[in-house]
Amino acid sequence: MRTKLSAKYVVAFDGSRHVLLRDGQVVFEGNTIVFVGREYPGRCDEELDCGNAILSPGFVDLDSLGDIDHGLIHCEAPAAIQSHLLWSRAYYERGSREIMSAEEEAFKSLYAYVQLIRHGITTSMPITSVYYKRWAETLEEIEAAAHHAGHLGLRVYLGPSYQSGARVVNPDGSGEVLFKDDEGRLGLERAIRFIKEFDGSYGGLVRGVLVPERIETQTEENLLATKAAADKLGCRVRLHAAQGSFEYTWVRKHQGITPLQYLDKIGFLGQTTLIPHAMYVPGYSAIHDAPTGNDVELLARTGTTVIHCPLVYASSGVALESFGRYRKAGVNMAMGTDTFPPDMLANIRIGSYMARHVDRSLEGNTYADFFEAATLGGARALGREDLGRIAVGARADMIVLDLDGLDVGTIDDPLRTIVNSGTSREVRHSIIDGRFVMRDRVIPGIDEAALRDQAQAYYEKMRMGYWERSDGSLSPAELFPGSFPEAGRDL
Repeated sequence: MRTKLSAKYVVAFDGSRHVLLRDGQVVFEGNTIVFVGREYPGRCDEELDCGNAILSPGFVDLDSLGDIDHGLIHCEAPAAIQSHLLWSRAYYERGSREIMSAEEEAFKSLYAYVQLIRHGITTSMPITSVYYKRWAETLEEIEAAAHHAGHLGLRVYLGPSYQSGARVVNPDGSGEVLFKDDEGRLGLERAIRFIKEFDGSYGGLVRGVLVPERIETQTEENLLATKAAADKLGCRVRLHAAQGSFEYTWVRKHQGITPLQYLDKIGFLGQTTLIPHAMYVPGYSAIHDAPTGNDVELLARTGTTVIHCPLVYASSGVALESFGRYRKAGVNMAMGTDTFPPDMLANIRIGSYMARHVDRSLEGNTYADFFEAATLGGARALGREDLGRIAVGARADMIVLDLDGLDVGTIDDPLRTIVNSGTSREVRHSIIDGRFVMRDRVIPGIDEAALRDQAQAYYEKMRMGYWERSDGSLSPAELFPGSFPEAGRDL
């Protein structure tokens, strides 16, 4: 089965970088691209003229939301409320529980993966919140996620999260991490079991990855065991680190060095290690204790990938300092959406704006620089030279971005236009591994209205779970204030 796609613009790969091919054609056979050019001389079984559109490599999202978005609860919570959204010590001591049923936990990944496909994500490394979990992801829910991804046709790097400790808030408002070492050990064992069973399933679309929760909730023993397991299994490992003030202060207090320096000390960093965020490094403006060392150089020297998630930072009023600085130092930069909607174009746009502001310079912070991170940078992080590009021999992972909508406006450079004026909702078609997983914005077998209603019910239950875990000093109405007060009568 040979399929030919034609488009006014093709973002092709010339062996070293992306290039723009006008009035281009791309032909794929099975799951592999066999031609990139202007006039394919052979016969094809199917031909699709995409017209005034960009045929682009699909986005590689290495910190993509795999559940129903809890960010809505946190994004505008006043400072006085933020600590009430974490586990209270009283809740921890009386014993945490699963808020959701097994069926509900299985559903959440279906909802999330449909969102990813609709927004042009073709390769995903999901993350889910553990705030409303008994402890971390269960084996059953991640198995359900693997099956959803396989049936939808989404390429995923997947594994259950695990942690040895949980962050709690004491009655006096202070925070700490309380540990249950067995939880971390058993969690790693579950993750290894999942990888052995599912890695390479669904024709290679599902690959295993070790995804321990954030650095401050891990024991050194479990971090070392994780790295050893990743090396033995030949898989990647992702660990959130250097992302927030509590974590930074906690690690400095207990290790005497920065989070990234600590990971380097124990041999955790390297080419198979992916670090989302990596913001809290010496020189970062939010750090006030003047640590020594050059953590950005450390990342470059070890070949560690940084997963940059600019939209979720910007929602909290912070920024990496800066994307261009890290790239110039030789750090491989990949991208993650880490929130809803998983709009990579918005992340590219906002990320570029924030980086230009930090550096007071466009150099190294252009839309094209961020687009490369969202495609080639993600592929490098995974060790996949067959992803993130449109080239002969690469996997047929491509999206079609529609330029015909009036909201897109007039077209200058097509990439600059779609990033500046469009959203990932301009994705018309998505092809993963040679399969149309979405055609004309329709995903086969998905009842969007039913999906929406079930997701809303899940969200309402999840939100009340936050109240259950708090210290109870605030009512639900006080814990979840609206943008405007509710009207109590007709006006």
